[in-house]
Amino acid sequence: MNSAPLLELRNVSVLRGDRVALDRVNLTIEAGENVAILGPNGCGKSTLVKLIDRELYPKARQGSMRILGRERWDVSELRSALGIVTNDLQAAIPPETSVTDAVIAGFNGKLALYYDESNEHNLALAYEALAAADASHLADRVCGSLSSGEGRRVLIARALAHKPSTLLLDEPTTSLDIVSAHSLLRMLSRLRAAGTGLVLVTHHLEEIVPEIDRVVMLRGGRILCDGPRMDVMTSENLSELFETPINLRGNGPYSATVEDRAVALR
Repeated sequence: MNSAPLLELRNVSVLRGDRVALDRVNLTIEAGENVAILGPNGCGKSTLVKLIDRELYPKARQGSMRILGRERWDVSELRSALGIVTNDLQAAIPPETSVTDAVIAGFNGKLALYYDESNEHNLALAYEALAAADASHLADRVCGSLSSGEGRRVLIARALAHKPSTLLLDEPTTSLDIVSAHSLLRMLSRLRAAGTGLVLVTHHLEEIVPEIDRVVMLRGGRILCDGPRMDVMTSENLSELFETPINLRGNGPYSATVEDRAVALR
């Protein structure tokens, strides 16, 4: 069994155009660890996700990046270790694609089926993944008919079909109403209880479910602080992170107020 960390970044910088989006980042996430990457818009969160998903690459001849101890990965192997759920994918799936076909197409990284892959084995895996994502009732729908919350569950099912040890979710409740968001977060808590690790990339405090043990705060492409959730999630750290006074209410990170004189959270 591979005991190497899930993700290792050593002195990694990423350029997007002329802008340094990640600046000499050092970050290690162990396999099975439950982590939130928290920061405002423009802090480098999306760049980090695209780096892990191999859409972007580190600056040449500087630093290193390893997933489960390896710098080079076969994409099909990567999917069984790390299921990546991004909102960009939801809009990219052809609207006429059935939900079941969209999940099956994910086995080979496709957006839709272009030849028959709906064999008995793949169908069974797709139905199992839809059930895990609380989306079995959507199996016969087409993707274009889904609400944002329903579509998000289908994306999670696509990732779960590979039975990954960890899910990486980028802003999972974006565009969801309060009921859909709460339902989705409860489902993520159940997945964690069943043994799936969670890495949440977000700027929403409420997405940091109780199962998250560690919070990494990212600002301006650099890590501001990193540690146990209850140590890191303080009013002082959040105020520095979002550059506006923030006061937490109660004992957890889920309720916060922004002072009237401060600008709203971005």
